[in-house]
Amino acid sequence: MARFTPHTAAEVKEMLAVAGVSSIDGLFGDIPADLKPRSFNIPAGMTEYGALSALNSMAAKNNTSATLFMGGGYYDHFIPAAVDAISSRAEFYTAYTPYQPEASQGTLQAIFEYQTMIAKLTGLEVSNASLYDGGTALYEAIAMAIRTNNRSKVIIDKGVNPIYRQIVKTYVANQEIEIIEIDLNDIYTDREKIMSMFDESISAIVMQTPNYFGIADDFSDIFKAAQEKGITKIAVFYPMSLGILKTPGEMDADIAVADGQSMGLPLSFGGPYLGVMAASKGYVRKMPGRIVGETVDRNGNKCYVLTLQAREQHIRREKATSNICSNQALCALRAVVYLALLGKEGFRKASLVNFENAEYLKTKLKGIVEIKEGATFNEFTVNLKSDAVLFAKKMLAKGFAAGIPASLYYPGKNNYLMIAVTEKRTVKEMDDFAAAFKSAL
Repeated sequence: MARFTPHTAAEVKEMLAVAGVSSIDGLFGDIPADLKPRSFNIPAGMTEYGALSALNSMAAKNNTSATLFMGGGYYDHFIPAAVDAISSRAEFYTAYTPYQPEASQGTLQAIFEYQTMIAKLTGLEVSNASLYDGGTALYEAIAMAIRTNNRSKVIIDKGVNPIYRQIVKTYVANQEIEIIEIDLNDIYTDREKIMSMFDESISAIVMQTPNYFGIADDFSDIFKAAQEKGITKIAVFYPMSLGILKTPGEMDADIAVADGQSMGLPLSFGGPYLGVMAASKGYVRKMPGRIVGETVDRNGNKCYVLTLQAREQHIRREKATSNICSNQALCALRAVVYLALLGKEGFRKASLVNFENAEYLKTKLKGIVEIKEGATFNEFTVNLKSDAVLFAKKMLAKGFAAGIPASLYYPGKNNYLMIAVTEKRTVKEMDDFAAAFKSAL
């Protein structure tokens, strides 16, 4: 245990005597009792074996056997074994921020390839070297828009992931930024209402496809109307869907953001994930974080450098575009390995299988439950005509994590359940799910 608790009881007693107190609690005597955090009351230490046993006991309480049909922005995709093998190599796993390019060529090249793939995937010109997650990437996109046009109002469609929207609200709570959320028409974007609010005071418009209810949409018309008012167009996307759906670039978005979890990252209790950002070239100097570039050394050999690094840790100080420091570079590595393994055609095929599986499950549920109309990718909404939370509990008892009840984030939509299907779901699993669904109803 010495490597975990280096001080013996005798050493602690000696240090307390020098400090002039009789106990460790005495070190905090100047703090009023009502301000002392409960964390000071820490239980006694455990042996390594005892700690492992306690953690295994807690982990055993989790239900890990349920077949997943849950989505909401985070999905149960297949991850090739090579992703773990390559990203776990010590050369990558222990690498830190590449301050010295001459000693960081492998990491820099991996980031450069990641940026290239994200730019191609989104149909936009530049990508940065990743951010924390989808929600923080969305805030950073909004900050970019405000820095660009010096306006302070932002319109966000309520079809945008509610977790992302809450993260944005947290970030802007103490800033002079007004967030205007536009209600959905049931589960669909209210196009007329959104476009009626466009004027020269609006900095950005944020749209998501597929939206939180799974509805896939083309926002070219909204973005065209926004362009006429000088409004920055921000698209939130689902990476896997871009194998078959229209890209943010094809919709003429200025900035596109996403959570990269679907590209080689496990669900893992909510993280760590990956914030993806791409933009048109005109926004490149407003982007947070850093951008890796390709160049040649004095001998003409290809090499990589940090082309842009507008962070406060570098020369920018108070002029930094963001205070983002350690980004999710290892998660970005997993994403680039995943994309490289699949390749262009493999990625498109995986995307198509997601879509086809969801369509198959729709046919199995047809006549059992009302399926909300509209184009979808791999997630869709059903109207149960009864409480979705209670229904989800029934399905969990039958071995299925059936979906996300909309009422968790959308008060009043108590009967709506969002069901997600990935390439991992087999025909038998979907057939069994439909049978259990009918039984639970």
